[in-house]
Amino acid sequence: MALRNILVVPDPILKKVSASVAVVDDELRALMDDMLETMYAAPGIGLAAIQVGIPKRVIVMDLARESEEPAPRYFVNPEILWASDETAPYEEGCLSVPEIYDEVERPAQVKLRYLNYQGETVEEAAEGLFAVCIQHEMDHLEGVLFIDHLSRLKREQAVKKVKKQARAA
Repeated sequence: MALRNILVVPDPILKKVSASVAVVDDELRALMDDMLETMYAAPGIGLAAIQVGIPKRVIVMDLARESEEPAPRYFVNPEILWASDETAPYEEGCLSVPEIYDEVERPAQVKLRYLNYQGETVEEAAEGLFAVCIQHEMDHLEGVLFIDHLSRLKREQAVKKVKKQARAA
């Protein structure tokens, strides 16, 4: 396993649409393991492959709290089958937009289908933080960042702040 660099705005790679994965093999599992290690080190709760410069439809996630046992999750080629009409606001942040947080309104519940770490098809319902996180990460697969859901002014301010932080580092 290896730590990978997390791309930050305004890196143009983050705006790319990710390609479907043909098969879950050892090479892909190695990528997911690296992504998980990178996410934990950041620290974060979700990471899409495009955030480490790999335009593949792959997401890793762990919603366990610090006091809980790690509970890593792997999503390959995830797709939303259904989304509730009811929405819920949630303050989101992103490893690719460091230290920026803002409220985003998303469907409160979704049903999704994906391939797991073994390449098996899974269908499950998501709500609460899981629903927020999977939708946030799936946006990355389409080249969409959470700040793209904000007003143009807030988005521009966020990118400006991240650039300023990078210069100061």
